[in-house]
Amino acid sequence: MAEAERGPNPRDQDLQPRGGGPSERDLRPVDEPRPWLRCYRCWSQNLEAQVHYDAILRIDPESGGFSERLDEVQEAVVQCLDCMHDQPHLTFTDGRVEPVEDRWERMVTGTPWVASCTVTVDQDLVEVCSGPEAADSLTYGAFGEGGTREFFTHVRFHKHDEDKITIHLLVELYARSSEEATEVLEEASRGALTITSLAEESRPPAAESDEAH
Repeated sequence: MAEAERGPNPRDQDLQPRGGGPSERDLRPVDEPRPWLRCYRCWSQNLEAQVHYDAILRIDPESGGFSERLDEVQEAVVQCLDCMHDQPHLTFTDGRVEPVEDRWERMVTGTPWVASCTVTVDQDLVEVCSGPEAADSLTYGAFGEGGTREFFTHVRFHKHDEDKITIHLLVELYARSSEEATEVLEEASRGALTITSLAEESRPPAAESDEAH
């Protein structure tokens, strides 16, 4: 995909109305740039969808075609080919890439926030807490799918207390304000969350430059 020059910073625009009915984005001409269709880390438009398809199809003995579709599963991951990060604000539906509505604005137009926090969860939520898979397992236990797909996490250490595990983490996530960052962490948390510090960081340099991305 050819790169396009970055337009005005979408943080300064009212990008999309909320609520029911068609949005302004849906009513735009097909060839008009969509602000969500770029990497949330570096703002590159050099994206790729990796689609995995698995199906069980019953064969018609007369035609050799498929008479019945018993089971079909399609999974897709959109990835930036410049910084190689997955794009959890984008989904692949009916052959098209579309934004995940509750994520794209804060991830594309927001800034990274770094939180130092603890999450106390039932030990049953953590499959393993030692070895090479421990960090991913503890992150998933603390924040679920959001922790492994959307946040950048570093597990500092964890403690066991009877049937509970307290996980100490550094978390980077994207949001438009400290209030929104706190809300996202609270919604993702799978246990008792305590945020000890929360600080706004700068975007990666590529997103701040005047070069095309």
